[in-house]
Amino acid sequence: MRLGVSIAALTSGLAWASIAQAQTTPLPAAQAGTVPGQSLDPESGDVPSEEADIVVTGTLLRGVAPTGTNVVSVTRDDVLVSGAASSNDLLASIPQVGNFGTVPVGTASFALPVVRPNIRNLGASGGVTTLVLVNGHRMVGAGVLQTTFDPSAIPPDIIERVEVVPDGGSAIYGSDAIGGVINFITRKRFNGVGASARYSFGDDYQGVDGNLTVGRDWGSGSLFVSYAYAWHDNILGIDRDYVRADNRAKGGLDNRTTTCAPGTITAAGVSYALPGLLPNTSNLCDSNDYADIYPRERRHSVYASLTQKLNDSVTFDMSAYWSRRDTTTLSSQSGFTGNIIFTNPYFRPIGLSPVQGVALSFADVFGKSATSRARFDSYGVTPSISIGLGGNWQLRAMANFGESYNLVREQTINSTAATLALAGTTIATALNPYNLSATNPAVLATIADFENFGDATQALAEGRLILDGSLASLPGGDIRLAVGAEYHYEQLDSRIAQDRRNVFTNAINSSANRDVKSAYAELLIPIFGAGNGGPGMRSLQVSGSIRHDDYSDVGGTTNPKIGITYKPFEDFTLRGNYGTSFHAASLADTTSTADSRVQVFLFSPYRAANSSPLDILRPMIVIAGGNPDLRPEKADTWSVGFDWVPKAVPGLVASATYWNVKFTDSISVPPITSPVLYSDPNYASYYILNPTLAQAQAAAGNLIVTGAPSLASLYTPTSTPYVLFNARRTNLGSVHTDGIDFNVGYAHETGFGSVNANISGTYTLNRKSSAVAGGPFSDNLKNGVGRTALAAGVGARVGDLTGHATLNYRGGYPILGILSQNHVSSFKTVDLFFSYDLGKLVKNSLLTLNIDNVFDQDPPYLDSASGYTNGSTLGRVVSIGVRTKF
Repeated sequence: MRLGVSIAALTSGLAWASIAQAQTTPLPAAQAGTVPGQSLDPESGDVPSEEADIVVTGTLLRGVAPTGTNVVSVTRDDVLVSGAASSNDLLASIPQVGNFGTVPVGTASFALPVVRPNIRNLGASGGVTTLVLVNGHRMVGAGVLQTTFDPSAIPPDIIERVEVVPDGGSAIYGSDAIGGVINFITRKRFNGVGASARYSFGDDYQGVDGNLTVGRDWGSGSLFVSYAYAWHDNILGIDRDYVRADNRAKGGLDNRTTTCAPGTITAAGVSYALPGLLPNTSNLCDSNDYADIYPRERRHSVYASLTQKLNDSVTFDMSAYWSRRDTTTLSSQSGFTGNIIFTNPYFRPIGLSPVQGVALSFADVFGKSATSRARFDSYGVTPSISIGLGGNWQLRAMANFGESYNLVREQTINSTAATLALAGTTIATALNPYNLSATNPAVLATIADFENFGDATQALAEGRLILDGSLASLPGGDIRLAVGAEYHYEQLDSRIAQDRRNVFTNAINSSANRDVKSAYAELLIPIFGAGNGGPGMRSLQVSGSIRHDDYSDVGGTTNPKIGITYKPFEDFTLRGNYGTSFHAASLADTTSTADSRVQVFLFSPYRAANSSPLDILRPMIVIAGGNPDLRPEKADTWSVGFDWVPKAVPGLVASATYWNVKFTDSISVPPITSPVLYSDPNYASYYILNPTLAQAQAAAGNLIVTGAPSLASLYTPTSTPYVLFNARRTNLGSVHTDGIDFNVGYAHETGFGSVNANISGTYTLNRKSSAVAGGPFSDNLKNGVGRTALAAGVGARVGDLTGHATLNYRGGYPILGILSQNHVSSFKTVDLFFSYDLGKLVKNSLLTLNIDNVFDQDPPYLDSASGYTNGSTLGRVVSIGVRTKF
């Protein structure tokens, strides 16, 4: 089930909060589409926190909504109806988040181990432009080459709500909050025992997940512990017919590779397919077939929370968590290209040529897939205390500690050993490319004994003090002030080795740390309000916030924000805000050197549109690594909007927000896997076609070369590299984008129960980017970026049965640089949800049924090596679950 940003309530049975509704004022329950005291989730109903002490995301002040800002809220019932088995799945249901309409995938690799939520789709390979919080504080990062928090560490069942602020937030939270802030707010109280279990299945797929929560609420406090487990199977490319490299049936290219089993021999410019060695033939294979599009994963999570009111003025809270994620990813078995000469005892003469080119895969001897395994462990403890000082003043103190251990082991081959074996001169040392299984097993074992190894430990320590209260009273309300200070420390110790298994002689070790000292303040002035408002001026409030962050490595930065909320009538609100934001480059992108290297690939899958089909057989050189000279990413953001909850039409809500982001010094790597790289002249300085050996050596400098014995070994009489990419993280350029978020929802009680309908999403008006600072801007909406992402739903409740259907839509877009295609289609899926209240049979129990992608729609076609783009799906997946509390 893919949630929209706003779904009206399935009243009584389903407390759908209209989640795109700006929380500028509290809404009456009927207008928000909920029924007081009722919820779909049988585990709901625990004692809530005092509303006066709630701090909404986007402000430091208690009991008020952030001025001028739209806050998107996802409730517990939204989580349940979504069918999300992980917090990443839940975020992918929100149209403002970049991976809306996809199945988020964290792989067992260095590069993409953690799914990074990305509001407005601003962030790229290096930058993190969306700040993810839990209960308003940061979490320790995960990964070897990333320092981003892994949202999957927070199981959906412990979530009370998720608040998303799609505006710049550095004036409140500091770094990373350029596109916005996502705040997971967990439950604080629980009484009894709650349990849930669910089984999911689809074509060549199955999964299970469950949760057990035990707690006690004694009025002045509560303690609970929750355990969650989730497992799902993998899906190979061959399991889905839309995953294909050979696109000739649709008028596209044949992107299959010749590194197959059996392979292909080239002599005197003529290809000969094994085993028959007929001239002008080649073996072609699809490298997608035995590679995962969705890897196998197992997760364990434990979360505990304690809250205790010590007296009328003092409350103590503590939360702690532990999480483990094991991911197994299958990739296509390693391919290899090289040259065999007549001195190899297995050499089979073809004509008079003493040298033959070889393209092969080790699938026949090592298996069709290579296996990568990763483990990500993390834990954290966060104690806090709030002290009432009288006169509506409160002091809040918090400490936050976390640590993660991250291990990645990618199975691959020792390409240097393979090259040497191909040049072997005895049966004992030589590789037989014509029949790999006839090779000496010791030679094959040496080639197979290789892996890309990486491990890292990340640590986080924070302390925070916030003082807030009322400065004075005006006819419009109290002037509110909050001031605070914060200390943040983080450390990344990492190691990467590309060698034989468990051999770390040539490992690259790196250790980096930094601290950040911050001070901030927020002021709210109610100019008009209940005491002096009237028709046309029911309320008017203005707020200002400012934060200074002093980094030990990149220096200091100050970011302000102002907001205005104006309510001319009780049921209509206008709002607007402006601010600046920033993202300080992570330790993994700056001082960490663990991944600095020259990576050689023995084939070139990413080529220009006019390249020869034979160019795929040529090597590709990638210069990778961090950059200590990275500058912080920066942005100016502003938005204006309205919220309308008409009293004349109970149950109707409507809102719209115009947003504008000017994002500069973007940290990224050039899109080397996209055809846009070659079609956009802004990227011309980041690649060299047909590089000479001198150019390659100059670009590589003193970096370690992996994937080949040396750069010189790539230059032979029969082959030279096709392309050299500069894929170091760098400040590439700018993104200027604006658009409109929208939401309309309606819920209505009927004689048989209730009905509801909604539509919500985001529409991009303009998006232009420059690849380099000062360079020309390209219109992304004309090449590779869609305008529209939306979710529309209808639902009803009849007695104990509740149902809801959601249409998820990602708009299509034009594409350049592909000769056979100039447009990518939209992606549309429909999800169904049903629940049945078993209360008449088993008290506080619920049976649920989710059917994701009910019509089994495939993602849109792209003439590329994968065959698809603009979304992803597991296909039609059915999930049956049960929930109970006692």
